[in-house]
Formats: sequence, C-alpha cells, structure tokens
Amino acid sequence: MLNGITEELEKSFTEIYGKSDIPVKIFSSPARINIIGEHIDYNGGKVFPAAINRYLYIAIRKRSDKKIIYNDVRFRGTYEFFIDDNFVYDKKNDYANYLNGILTQIKEEGFIFPCGFEILISSFIPAGGGISSSSALECGFAFAVSETFGFNIERKKLAQIGQMSEHRFMNVKCGIMDQFIISTAKKDTAELLDCASLDYEYIPLKLGDWCFVVMNTNKVRRLADSKYNERRSECEKALKLIQENGTNVKTLCDLTPKEWEKVKTCIKDETLLKRAEHCVYENQRVLDASAALKNGDLKKLAFLMNESHKSLKEKYEVTGIELDTLAETAQKQDGCLGARMTGAGFGGCAIALVKKDKSDAFIENVQKEYTKVTGYAATFFTCGSSDGAALYK
Repeated sequence: MLNGITEELEKSFTEIYGKSDIPVKIFSSPARINIIGEHIDYNGGKVFPAAINRYLYIAIRKRSDKKIIYNDVRFRGTYEFFIDDNFVYDKKNDYANYLNGILTQIKEEGFIFPCGFEILISSFIPAGGGISSSSALECGFAFAVSETFGFNIERKKLAQIGQMSEHRFMNVKCGIMDQFIISTAKKDTAELLDCASLDYEYIPLKLGDWCFVVMNTNKVRRLADSKYNERRSECEKALKLIQENGTNVKTLCDLTPKEWEKVKTCIKDETLLKRAEHCVYENQRVLDASAALKNGDLKKLAFLMNESHKSLKEKYEVTGIELDTLAETAQKQDGCLGARMTGAGFGGCAIALVKKDKSDAFIENVQKEYTKVTGYAATFFTCGSSDGAALYK
C-alpha cells in the first residue's frame, strides 16, 4: 500500500512541477498518541507518547532559482514565496504558515539556503483529530528540508524548532511533546519524556496480540483553547497556595501522592483541589505505566489508562459526552483491556488497547453506541508504533 501511495505522490509531483534531472525525495512523518499523562506537561509532569503508523508524506525537490512552491494533494491552491523572504504570518496562507514558520526558525539558527525548492504534501492523518497532524507537518517538513540541504539538524533541535515556530510564528503557546515524539520516536517503543528538562527514555512497547485503536469523536473542539488556559490558571493558583503554605516545590508534579495528601488541606477551593489532585496522581500513573510496560504487564497499563480517563472526567473536567461515550463504552467491550481520552479533550480522540482478533467487533459495537448517543459516527483505526520522521524514498 505504501509503495502505491508514494508512487502516486511522485506521479502527482511530476504532473504539477514537471520532470527534472534533480531527484525528488520523499519523507514520512508520523502521527502520535499519548498513552498516558494528560494536562501535566505544563505542570512539571512527564508524558508517555508513541508515534503511530499513520503518516504524512512530503515530496521535495531543489530548484535552480530562489523560489519555493507548496502544494497539497488534498487541498487546492498553490503557495509561492522566495527563500530569502522575511516571512510573516498571514491567515490567507493557510497551512503554508506552518512551513514558513519552520523556515524562519531554521534561518534564525544560522542555516543558509543556496536555492529554493518545491514540495507536494499528502497526509493520511486526520486534521484536528487530536493525534497531531500539525506537528507531523512541521517536523516532517523540518526534517525534509534539513536532509535535502545537508543541514543535518539533530532531532532534539528539530523538535525545538517546531515548538518555537508555533510560539513565535503561529502565536500558539504549545508544549513540546508532539514535536518531540514525532522527531525522535523509535518503532516498538514509547517515550517517557520530561517536558521541562527534555530528558527522555525509550520504553519497550511490545503489544503482541494487542493493538491500540484510535477513536476519533469527529467533534470540532471549540472549547479546547479557552478551557486549556482556564485549567492552566487554576493549576497555577493551586501551586501558589501550596507554596505559600511553606512547601518548597516548583511544580505540582514535584509532589508525590503521599506528599500531596499531607499538604492538600491548604487548598480550600474544591475546583482547585480537584485540578491539582489530577496532576499529582496522573504523573504517578505515567511512572507506573512505564514500569508496567517494562514488565510486559498490559493489564496494569490498561488499568492506569482507565483511571486516567476517570480523573480527566471527574477531576480535570476536560472530556465531554463524546469522549466519555467512546472511552466508557470501549472499556466494557470483550477484548478491550482499557481506554482513555488522549490530547487536549473536549473532542478529538480516545484510544483503546484491544485484542487484534476482536478489533472488528469492538469497533462495530462502540460505533453503534456512539452513534446512538451523539447522533453521528466516530472514526476508528487500528495502529502500531512507528519511527519518527524519516527519509522514505
């Protein structure tokens, strides 16, 4: 199938740009799931993502002039610039803004482009589905440009370039998890990542007869940004109360559950109490999940996934009827070990750990209940792990 995809991409590339003696290179960039560890990256916690085998592809070829041209297989419209331009965000440039932001950051690192290039994008990652289609575009493009021009930018730096592009060019104050896992992932592993220090460890992800099923609510996440800022503010208020009580911690996730139980009485506001408690216990679940995978204990991992979703629903309150229906219906199915929302919440995706030979029946049953509750269908696909951004051909 993949050969067919890239052959079609090469064919379309030639139809758009014509033939040349300069070779066309094709790069792949994966989507990602976060197995556990939600809404704690900005509270000093650790996250536990894995890249999955659902990809965005970028075909790229150097030009003999300074022009750069962007095209996408799915989205009509050609975007043309010059490599020496001082790029600025412009809403009418749509996805080209992500690419121009990356180029801006690469140039700020001191790299010089001797010529322009032309690209064609083909993505098989659902846009806005919570499995990081935008970061796959950013990091895949950054890697493609780095390799094509011989910059050899190390992968950790590529992730930072992606994040800085979001911060400085797109004006989105995102964390670094998505860019980091897409840049550095290794097949058959998940990454235990400290988002503050960027220390990370590869943890074996050997699922055997089991697989992850991604369940997309197909709901537009209108509340995600505003609620994200609200939750972040609540956590900051809770932390300040703990610090004012004489506890010397820099972040909520510096607290162990045992330490939290000793200091939580200083927080009188019930909402702030719930938000902080989620962070402390979710961080511990990440540590426990990584230990479970090291021991090959998928039942323990799945139990922690279920507990995570419950906490995100009851304590952090970022799920909603769509995600709750998917996760809670999934948890009841034969052949499912556990399920939880993944990503920011209020829509987007959930994931489930499902027996491979039960996946078809699982999807059918969850789809039926989801449609009954919401009135529309979800989208499902099974996935395995993947390497990060790579030269495909």
